[in-house]
Amino acid sequence: MPQQTFDTDLANIACGLIQTHLYDYQGTWLHKDIVSDFDKLKTNAMNAGFELSIASAYRDFERQMRIWNGKFQGERTVLDKLNKPIDLSQLNELDKCHAIMLFSALPGGSRHHFGTDLDVYAGNFLKPGHKLQLEPWEYQIDGPFYEFNNWLDENLASCGFYRPYAQYNGGVAAEPWHISHINTAKHLNDAQNIDNLSNAISQFEVAGKDTILANLSDLHARYIRNISLP
Repeated sequence: MPQQTFDTDLANIACGLIQTHLYDYQGTWLHKDIVSDFDKLKTNAMNAGFELSIASAYRDFERQMRIWNGKFQGERTVLDKLNKPIDLSQLNELDKCHAIMLFSALPGGSRHHFGTDLDVYAGNFLKPGHKLQLEPWEYQIDGPFYEFNNWLDENLASCGFYRPYAQYNGGVAAEPWHISHINTAKHLNDAQNIDNLSNAISQFEVAGKDTILANLSDLHARYIRNISLP
């Protein structure tokens, strides 16, 4: 079967290289096609007693590259599945990639490039003195956002959203805070294919670039394509 092709703008949007699809939503950049549905979700949350707040939304390629390079070079903390720091100096470059990609995407391979994906929390349930961590325990029993988490389970779909990392499937760790607009994200996820991702990474000084490109097919399958379905 011939590989599906995409226009240049769509490929560049999917890999975080251009911003023509974005809308300034109260100081946060969102994909223009999700604003109405996000407004509805936010209003429904408010009516249920939750102040739906955005911790992170759009992120461009270079911002994702700074995060990636900082982790790859040991300047930022990398956590394991138990949220314990990993000593990357003991790992080869491919194992570093796997360790980082548990929680952080490749530059060009982040769903935050789309503008359709957001990390959310209930701002009015953030306890005094508690700094937001975006860690699973915050959304579990006895965590500050447990009730909000349950509300999201029951209400995301009615506004066109879902959680692509609802559970750990052998790739990215479970991220209960990460929501995605189903219809708008789909064609961007398709455009974030191996060829487009390889082209984007090749243009920049991404740490571990040679190892990434040599193993991109496997990394793409495990961490980018391997998501929960709506």
